[in-house]
Amino acid sequence: MISRIDLRGSLDDPRDLLPRADFDVAAALEKVRPIAEDVHHRGVAALIEITERFDGVRLESTRVPAEQLAQALEGLDPKVRAALEESIRRARLVHADQRREEHTTQVVPGGTVTQRWVPVDRVGLYVPGGLAVYPSSVVMNVVPAQEAGVRGIAVTSPPQKAFGGRVHPTILAACALLGVTEVYAVGGAQAVAMFALGTEECEPVNMVTGPGNIYVAAAKRYFAGRIGIDSEAGPTEIAVLADDSADPVDVAADLISQAEHGPTSGSVLVTDSVALADAVEAELKAQVARTRHSERVAEALGGRQSGIILVDDLEQGLAVVNAYAAEHLEIQTRDPHAVAARVRNAGAIFLGRFTPVSLGDYAAGSNHVLPTGGCACHSSGLSVQTFLRGVQVVEYDREALAGIAAHVVNLANAEDLPGHGDAIKARFEWSVPGA
Repeated sequence: MISRIDLRGSLDDPRDLLPRADFDVAAALEKVRPIAEDVHHRGVAALIEITERFDGVRLESTRVPAEQLAQALEGLDPKVRAALEESIRRARLVHADQRREEHTTQVVPGGTVTQRWVPVDRVGLYVPGGLAVYPSSVVMNVVPAQEAGVRGIAVTSPPQKAFGGRVHPTILAACALLGVTEVYAVGGAQAVAMFALGTEECEPVNMVTGPGNIYVAAAKRYFAGRIGIDSEAGPTEIAVLADDSADPVDVAADLISQAEHGPTSGSVLVTDSVALADAVEAELKAQVARTRHSERVAEALGGRQSGIILVDDLEQGLAVVNAYAAEHLEIQTRDPHAVAARVRNAGAIFLGRFTPVSLGDYAAGSNHVLPTGGCACHSSGLSVQTFLRGVQVVEYDREALAGIAAHVVNLANAEDLPGHGDAIKARFEWSVPGA
């Protein structure tokens, strides 16, 4: 069901030993390049043909009509609507507090530097639509963009053959709840190309965010520079750091919850308790047999990206999870706060028995668009900051410039860039004392 890796007594770098999914974005680029070029040259016509080839549906237009959004919201299950509204409310509470304030620093009398935070003008938000439907990803992408003050927000999601070539109605309903009216029925690399290049129906954007498959990630890499991106998101992953106080039923259920996303999802348990490892294995066998998507869950748990890792103690366990840099990290130990305080690398940390990753996926208020594949050691999850640019506004008067002029000229000469120094001298009739 799931492999074991015994690191007890090991002094090796755990990064070379930990389970990880294969995710070769560079190889996928070769398939993305002709798609991007086709969209560049033929626009909507290319998108319609590519969508028919990959999704099996023939679009009349890539833009979702307003009446489809209204119909989807009207037909939404009241229980699902209530759940989405509460998810949106909690996400707004958290993300509103992430907004940064403008700040001015007086460097010297008459010389100031102001840090302004300016939202991106227009963003394209990608919502997956493969093995599962993700209205929660609409919430997680749209709310921080709105709270950042982004003026132009467009959402795209793959058309569904089961719904007559329309975007899944629950995704459309989530867009309607959030007031998003610009929605496209395009998925995969071609959706990123549409956003990056623009078409007759869609203006180009400045940034693309949101999770997707390997071709979405490859398209983000292909267009990076032309557009900003959040990350090249790979398969989802969970790591659980647990001692013998953890409940094996909970741990197994949480590992299954992420394996449910697909056969490449990673589920990792790090523990110093052989008894817990044995109990979790037994629970996995029992729970997987009962779960609805047992086949894909079993494949994910049995893949090279999943495993139970045995360590000597929590000290080594911390070293392992910091090396793994999980997208989602659960701490199920006797003192989860003390342990979590020593975690440096994780997309999001979930403390204690009653804070499962599933809560964060939907309604904790946190964001579930997080760095994967070890990228949490250098990258952050989606937030209001993702959609803001820092712009420095510098203002010096004559006296303030005179006070630093000689230093600027001398540094310019040291770099053999005398024109830089001359731009200072010109303001003081070419004479700068001390230069």
